[in-house]
Amino acid sequence: RGDGGGGESRGGGGGCYLALCGRPVHFEKANPVNCVFFDEANKQVFAVRSGGATGVVVKGLEDRNPISFRMEDKGEVKCIKFSLGNKILAVQRTSKSVDFLNFIPDSPQLEYTQECKTKNANILGFCWTSSTEIVFITDQGIEFYQVLPEKRSLKLLKNQSINVNWYMYCPESSVILLSTTVLGNVLQPFYFKVKGFLYVLYLRHHSRTSNSTGAEVVLYHLPREGSCKKTHILKLNRTGKFALNVVDNLVVVHHQDTETSVIFDIKLKGEFDGSTTIHQFVLPPRSIQPYQIPVAGRTIMLYNKYSNLLSALSKYSSSWIVFQPDIIISASEGYLWNLQVKLEPVVNLLLDKGRLMDFLLQRKECKMVILAVCSQSNEPERGSLPVIATVFDKLNHEYKKYLEAEQSYTMVVEAGQSRSNPLLKRPVRTQAVIDQSDMYTHVLSVFTEKKEAPHKFTIAVLMEYIRSLNQFQIAVQHYLYELVIKTLVQHNLFYMLHQFLQYHVLSDSKPLACLLLSLESIYPPAHQLSLDMLKRLSTANDEIVEVLLSKHQVLAALRFIRGIGGHDSISARKFLDAAKQADDDMLFYTIFRFFEQRNQRLRGNPSFTPGEHCEEHVTFFKQVFGEQALMKPTTF
Repeated sequence: RGDGGGGESRGGGGGCYLALCGRPVHFEKANPVNCVFFDEANKQVFAVRSGGATGVVVKGLEDRNPISFRMEDKGEVKCIKFSLGNKILAVQRTSKSVDFLNFIPDSPQLEYTQECKTKNANILGFCWTSSTEIVFITDQGIEFYQVLPEKRSLKLLKNQSINVNWYMYCPESSVILLSTTVLGNVLQPFYFKVKGFLYVLYLRHHSRTSNSTGAEVVLYHLPREGSCKKTHILKLNRTGKFALNVVDNLVVVHHQDTETSVIFDIKLKGEFDGSTTIHQFVLPPRSIQPYQIPVAGRTIMLYNKYSNLLSALSKYSSSWIVFQPDIIISASEGYLWNLQVKLEPVVNLLLDKGRLMDFLLQRKECKMVILAVCSQSNEPERGSLPVIATVFDKLNHEYKKYLEAEQSYTMVVEAGQSRSNPLLKRPVRTQAVIDQSDMYTHVLSVFTEKKEAPHKFTIAVLMEYIRSLNQFQIAVQHYLYELVIKTLVQHNLFYMLHQFLQYHVLSDSKPLACLLLSLESIYPPAHQLSLDMLKRLSTANDEIVEVLLSKHQVLAALRFIRGIGGHDSISARKFLDAAKQADDDMLFYTIFRFFEQRNQRLRGNPSFTPGEHCEEHVTFFKQVFGEQALMKPTTF
């Protein structure tokens, strides 16, 4: 069940929605000679051989080239990390001090040391918060330093006394979380920058409510100011060993006993009890997708812990170490992976299309999957109009939010207020913004070409999308109306076309009017419908003529100008130019003959005067139809 119940099988039923990244970091595995460390800020693995004397190799997911160096063996390394930007190396070998080494070009590679300031304190670890700022965490508090590499010394900026049991650091938001008090039941955050929206995840093995079995993850919102508040509870409905990751704003909980993982999305609607929202997992439990590892010239599969060949490298193995937000390391085999969410399998596992859309719209790489869901929903045997309407409304809600943000930003910039507000940033267009051209190109135009879809269903889907755009007060692009008209014409539904125009279901526009004019040969009333539309748009007569000529509707333009009685004063050359560009000899003949007749009526002679600049057209007429085809002057 996708509602969080049952599902204790070992990821059965296919559709793995979690995978390890395709290009992991491979490093020398941990052994008595080689110690492995992970730096959560730079996402780097350090392999330190013999205390550094026989080499240190640093590899990261983003780094193209590993960093290799040697350092003097001064004892067992407890912790090793580069500053942000890899300019300064910090190494902890004792519980009292941290050693530093500059990796700056033309800087002497001499170590310098900083002892912790607090008497009798032991250093539990350290965190770099910038390229030159570092925090020592001791069992008696924190010490915040600025590193001065050129002076090879450190300057204490701030320190805070507090009893510390253990700590965690979140580099993305520069927050250190300390466990304090003798009972270890208080968490104290320290902020070093103000960034983002922060939650603390707390795994509770037994729920406090008597009617609930199994573990749960409790989320506390950590505001910049004010007290911490419990906001969400994620129900695991199982007991045992767990590990947590956060991937693409989803909480991923791995369960070792069943070798499966589940995901939670706190943005999806849950059960609200007045203060806290309770969530079940979004999808049925599944194993992480099997991972292939080349071994000595052959490929073997990392699948489950019952494979004798790969017992140490099994998924959900006890040798796995999980780091936040999305890192999984197998130190015993020497691999570091990013955990990734695969959206395609989710489509078949989350059958409620509205909930599926809510889920997909929160993901980073969602665009093509959403468009595929829209295409799938439009298949008559799969989709129903109310479901399609829900999908369109959810997409256009996001689209409208982006348009409004963009409009607000533009107004501020045009008003010249952007200089006084340096924090003002142009809204970021995420993949959740699916605009009309995306829908037209990838979904609707493809859909109208499908022969198997009943045409009434096709038109209903097109009109549903237009209805949704109108509901969110988004101006409908003319190409969507053109698609409706072309589909109606294709199926000879002229009565429906007439009704749509008569009741202004299709909004007036010049491109639409031109399209109607082009339909005159197959649907004669289209001519008058088009002219009525152009007049409603308060289009000047000469502009209507220009619009028609630009669309190569030369005869329609001539009929229009005759209809308003302006045919005696129009430029012959303009019409002949347009007729020639249309590359239709009979059209050219018709237009040429019309102006010959006009000349005869107005001047008693069919020839063009030099002032009309039609010489090249007369020459062209003679070449195609012969001189004898020219009209002879009529005398009375």
